[in-house]
Amino acid sequence: MDSLTQIVLGAACGEAILGKKTGNKALLFGAIGGTIPDLDVFVGSWLHGNEIDAMLFHRGFMHSILFSVLGAFLFGWLAHKLYNTGKRLHTTSKNDWTKLFFWSLFTHPLLDCFTPYGTQLFAPFSNYRVAFNNIAVADPLYTVPFLLCVIILMFYKRNTNRRTFWLKLGIGISSVYLLFTVFNKFYIDTVFKSSIESKGITEERFSTQPAILNNILWYGIAETNENYYIGFYSLLDSSSQFSDWQTIPKIRDLTKNDYSDIKYLAWFSNDYFNVEALEDGDYLYKDLRYPLVKTKSGYKAIFNLELFQDGNRLNMKPFTPEMDDFGFAMNALWIRLKGN
Repeated sequence: MDSLTQIVLGAACGEAILGKKTGNKALLFGAIGGTIPDLDVFVGSWLHGNEIDAMLFHRGFMHSILFSVLGAFLFGWLAHKLYNTGKRLHTTSKNDWTKLFFWSLFTHPLLDCFTPYGTQLFAPFSNYRVAFNNIAVADPLYTVPFLLCVIILMFYKRNTNRRTFWLKLGIGISSVYLLFTVFNKFYIDTVFKSSIESKGITEERFSTQPAILNNILWYGIAETNENYYIGFYSLLDSSSQFSDWQTIPKIRDLTKNDYSDIKYLAWFSNDYFNVEALEDGDYLYKDLRYPLVKTKSGYKAIFNLELFQDGNRLNMKPFTPEMDDFGFAMNALWIRLKGN
């Protein structure tokens, strides 16, 4: 999920493990642990000269179970060395810090598994990306109550029961909401399946996920041999059917056989994609796994990657969302969320 959410979750882990011994310092170190996996964005850019490789590095090994275990020992040892000095000598153990970093590191990819982006939890042994598609990568209803509880507990002394109460409340509210999104996902899948059947679409497969910033408005995509069929549904709609249908013909101006990079990008998109040739000789790769956005000129795919030939490979230009008016798109999202 987004960085703020991971900071809050990591801080909560720090408080749960070491809050009574170190107070707010546990929140700080937990927040650091919750941030470390997302540093793979910078590590990928440093390791890879090709921007496609750098992008695919994100939510790979540094979001895995193995990294959480190895990182817990490394960062736990380092934190203990830095903290266990002077008046703080012997107030904490290396085991305390190892547990703090394991839970702050591990809960990060675990939460990411619930998002459409997913994460390679079993890397480097498998590149299978775990993605349950039940919560958006940024959802204020998950994050804001959790954040407020963490902020409030900071003002209590470390040994007070009130501090524990606010920690449990924050974890409880966020967990209950996450559980709601899981059950909501099952319901949405049945609605989408019913909707495509009523339209006479014989799909090879389909996928649903929430639109950004909420769990009320959902996006569904169904694949056939020749087309993608895309629709939207809000829990506030008067009808229990997806609507605002868009038909997108499959375009494969480059295939997986032409470049291995297309194979890797297709894996990244779970094979929901188009590749279109541009007039300047470049190519536009459209990741249709993510919801289309309503713009002044109609619905558009937002996750578009402009590809160009780079030696015997493809490379990509910096990602810029194809959105002519952000305010218009957000207003359209809000209007559709309120239901038809």
